[in-house]
Amino acid sequence: MTDLDPNQIPAPTATAVLTHVVRSIVDDPEAVKVDAKESRGRIRLEVRVGPGDLGRVIGRRGRTAQSIRTLVRAAATRDDVEVDVDFAD
Repeated sequence: MTDLDPNQIPAPTATAVLTHVVRSIVDDPEAVKVDAKESRGRIRLEVRVGPGDLGRVIGRRGRTAQSIRTLVRAAATRDDVEVDVDFAD
């Protein structure tokens, strides 16, 4: 897995959508951080949130997280890339 050039965002639309949605859900929007990494021809977007906000982002039975993944994958079609979204603590 290689880190991408920070000046080049590989999936700008998907990253912007992901950042906006997660920041609107959490209590501390300033603590939200999205990192992009390339892995096997796909872009992996890793989301980190502040303490106590991970449960809010994942939701009951992971439904919120799955909805976010679906929305970001749809946005990634505008960037012509495939993305995976991971939520890290």
